[in-house]
Amino acid sequence: MSETNVNKSEIIVALDIGTTKICAIAGRRDQHGKIEVLGFGKVASEGVLRGVVSNIEKTVKAIAEAVNMAQRTAGQTFKVVHVGIAGQHIKSLQHRGILTRDSDHTEISRRDIDRLISDMFKLVLPPGDKILHVIPQEYTVDNEQGITDPIGMSGIRLEANFHIITGQISASNNIHRCVERTGLKVANMTLEPIASASAVLSEEEKEAGVALVDIGGGTTDITIFQEGIIRHTAVIPFGGNVITKDIKEGCTVMKPQAEKLKVRFGSALAEEVYDNRIISIPGLRGQDHKEISEKNLARIIQARVEEILDYVIWEVRRSGFERKLIGGIVLTGGGALLNHIDKLSEYHTGMSTRIGTPVEHLAHGYHEQLSSPIYSTGVGLLIKGLDDLEAGLIPAQTVETKDDEETVMEKEPVGNWYDHLFKRTKEWFEAEPDNEF
Repeated sequence: MSETNVNKSEIIVALDIGTTKICAIAGRRDQHGKIEVLGFGKVASEGVLRGVVSNIEKTVKAIAEAVNMAQRTAGQTFKVVHVGIAGQHIKSLQHRGILTRDSDHTEISRRDIDRLISDMFKLVLPPGDKILHVIPQEYTVDNEQGITDPIGMSGIRLEANFHIITGQISASNNIHRCVERTGLKVANMTLEPIASASAVLSEEEKEAGVALVDIGGGTTDITIFQEGIIRHTAVIPFGGNVITKDIKEGCTVMKPQAEKLKVRFGSALAEEVYDNRIISIPGLRGQDHKEISEKNLARIIQARVEEILDYVIWEVRRSGFERKLIGGIVLTGGGALLNHIDKLSEYHTGMSTRIGTPVEHLAHGYHEQLSSPIYSTGVGLLIKGLDDLEAGLIPAQTVETKDDEETVMEKEPVGNWYDHLFKRTKEWFEAEPDNEF
């Protein structure tokens, strides 16, 4: 097998099925360990409500369009995708597992850990729920507590605390059904806030303690890390769409106008806006223009963002790690694009806040638009897929080169290949502005 074929076999395709957009990103890891984005596609999502598929036909159509865009950009045909799952149905719980080994003379192996984890999947859950992730917290070997990696140690009694994430079987099945109806297969399914954390958080932040707040279109996802381990996850049923609805009702405008007001003039902090700025909006047929104060617009937005932050504070306190988050809060997702939202978060929560963007893991030459917090989940799913591939948890997918007249990329010189890639990617980014938050 040639080196080119080896590289092709390592391509991973991530599929982010969100409330406001469906995004497909194809990429692989380069020789420096960075993510090289080969293909990209994004379309508006109309069949997803609060992170859950609500219309199969519309979702299937959007997935097919997004994947086709990524295939045309990359010049490849894909068979397998790595999908994210989110929504208000996501729940989490803590559980303790115990394994009694046959001998204390043999070392604890990966097989023992896997047996302990597999036992967690036997838990009795409410009807209609399934376990999505089982995340070890810390282990106890005999009476020795606080062990993060017991492999190689000796002992009879192996115990562990687990953070278990569950979701509705129907929601998972609907995602599988939508993907399979486009002719693709699902390699694995990852909770979206876990994927976003892979893209925007550093190992130092995870070790110090940090709360990742992913403000999407339909929901706000929270993931709390401490000592490098996921300690708590939660889903808040409010997102950017609720802010748009508030603007629509508070300013008595149409929904598209409310979305444009939020994107172009919105601010999460009213005191940062001048009092005398007035926004003029065209009225309906035969009606005069409507004038809206930018200050009042900011007050509407701030009220809803503060409500979301109140839920964040409540979840942080419920996790028990309120005093242990040295890294503070990291905001990502489309909602993080609101002006001054990081300042409002610091004022309201009393915790240091920054905006998380998925640029750290991207190889040089990525399109500037991919650095937006909107694509944190998509890039994170790509990273998780590559990690699973390198760990041998999933097989490498075979890809086919497309030799149609639109994408004869392999037959062009290297310089033309890059020119073609970035030109087409730029066309798609500029065709529709990013207004998902």
